[in-house]
Amino acid sequence: MTRILTAFLAIFTLVTISITSVSAQMEDPIQWDINLYEGAENGEIEIVYHASLDTCWHIYSQFLSTDDGPIATAFYTDTNEVIEGVKECTPLIEYDPNFMMDLKFFDEEVYWNATLKLADLSSTDTLSGSLLYMVCNAIMCLPPTDIYYKIALSDAKPASSKPELCPPSKHLCKEGSHDDYEDDSESDEKKDSEGLIWIFLMGFGLGLAALFTPCVFPLIPMTVSFFTKTSKTKADGIKNALIYGFFIIFIYTALGLSLTAIFGVDVMNVISTDPYFNLGLFVLLIVFGISFLGFFEIQLPQSWANKADEASDKGGLIGIFFMAATLAIVSFSCTGPLIGGALAGAATGSFAAPTAVMLGFSIALALPFMFFSAFPGYLNSLPTAGGWLNTVKVVLGLIEIGFAFKFLSNADLVLQLGLLPREIFIGIWIIVSLVLAAYLFGLINFPHDTKGVKISIKRKVLGAIFILFSGYMTPGLWGGSVDLISGFPPPAFYSIWSHEGGHVEAHFSDYDEAMAAAIDQNKPLLLDFTGWACVNCRKMEEQVWTDERVAKILTEDVILVSLYVDDRTKLPENEWNVEEYGGKEFHIRTIGKKWSYLQASQFNRNAQPFYVLLDHDGNQIGGSAGYNSDPEVFLEYLNNALAKF
Repeated sequence: MTRILTAFLAIFTLVTISITSVSAQMEDPIQWDINLYEGAENGEIEIVYHASLDTCWHIYSQFLSTDDGPIATAFYTDTNEVIEGVKECTPLIEYDPNFMMDLKFFDEEVYWNATLKLADLSSTDTLSGSLLYMVCNAIMCLPPTDIYYKIALSDAKPASSKPELCPPSKHLCKEGSHDDYEDDSESDEKKDSEGLIWIFLMGFGLGLAALFTPCVFPLIPMTVSFFTKTSKTKADGIKNALIYGFFIIFIYTALGLSLTAIFGVDVMNVISTDPYFNLGLFVLLIVFGISFLGFFEIQLPQSWANKADEASDKGGLIGIFFMAATLAIVSFSCTGPLIGGALAGAATGSFAAPTAVMLGFSIALALPFMFFSAFPGYLNSLPTAGGWLNTVKVVLGLIEIGFAFKFLSNADLVLQLGLLPREIFIGIWIIVSLVLAAYLFGLINFPHDTKGVKISIKRKVLGAIFILFSGYMTPGLWGGSVDLISGFPPPAFYSIWSHEGGHVEAHFSDYDEAMAAAIDQNKPLLLDFTGWACVNCRKMEEQVWTDERVAKILTEDVILVSLYVDDRTKLPENEWNVEEYGGKEFHIRTIGKKWSYLQASQFNRNAQPFYVLLDHDGNQIGGSAGYNSDPEVFLEYLNNALAKF
């Protein structure tokens, strides 16, 4: 499940699973304990679901902000109706590398409980139902799993024996415990700190961009002159300028922190994942971008600026503070759109990110005022204000319009509307780049531009860069590689030309049909155990299957069948059955559960992606393969297995 400027936010890297030629172990990282307790009133009973997880595994909350991710935990009656009012404790909210978004989850152990009205039941009856859940660690997710239970009401325990339902989380995985992968606390802290550094640098870069706008740049010499002329000594001038810079940093950083505090971490998380919030951000950034082009200005009320300016006349620390506040207000038409983009890019579900991005933004904005107040002689080195400031503003506006389409793409992907496939997104970016080039070469003008001005060499060079950039993106219109902007366009499978450009899709999704085709065409059968919510599966399809040599084998030398273990499509009732393997029951009622049981019982494996080649008798040929983003590794597996067919 992506945001503006996410190319700068390389916070987490997925750990790969090596290809293996030996039988892998079944993953079973969770144990359930379901008990009944006496209710507070007659005719009531309380059911408590207790999940214990192995270190570094987690289970998801009931209340996820998007369906474009893992399966939320859910509880059902024996008639498959959702049990209402199931309570849960406060979940953790962190970045999940499997789904590349912030998600709510629990680790170690978690309790859910619900109070049920049982007026029509007696103590000799039983209570039955089921629950659905998904568990993941940092490198893999297991298929959605159903647990069915039946408990005698006579087994209800006294209410006094009910356990503490919200025990404090130790978060052992972050304290150095290891299970299926290496991810010690130092590594986690390093990733978190590196992520915040990138967010800080993004804010710093946007702050530098804000400096070179018509609303801010002319204020630098004016403000410096004020401090140097009104201060009794040079030392006082430097001190006041430093305080002024500190207040700029304080105001903008407090803005980032207060917005998150007012709306809450959950809302900041929703902004990054909810399609309708993404759609709203798209509209907002388009409006901001158009305002940068000069068609209108977005300003805070003039009365705010007047009052702040009046308060600045009081002198002292209060006066300097209101001078900084006046700068923030009067420059909002230029800084506001950049602040909006910065906060949107930092919506990661925590207080730290918005604070870091606004700290970077404000430091970049404050540094010139402090530096030139300390060394006023360097003011002469500043270029004079002029039409070039509006050029900077227009270029920023067009770039912001281009980035706005990333939010529209996020919403479109989640809702699966098909409005913005990969080629159309790339086409929009090509158009924006060409418009930028045409503007920089003086072929088009916007409202605040002066016509007939001589175009500088710098503008022409920058225009040429945008022309080259649009040329680089052009092959993406027919499925070509555009690695430079990887992560911004929709994935390769969300494409008009998905059947071209090396992209491979399985022609079969049913084992029996695929085996019949394999026998008919005298080819081995390649089983692709996959999932709709499997991010590593998509990465294999985009990064490995598209390799020309791999694609040739998958399309010409084998029969490829993709078996989706999380497909919730119901099987006909006459195909329903219960199987047992590895001490676990498989209630096979859906297509996904059918393939999940096949993978577990035949290959002792329950993680995806998982690849295995079969002969016409259904026997495994060679070893098996898992996730590895190196095409050479997967190619070696295929060639070795094919040689044994």
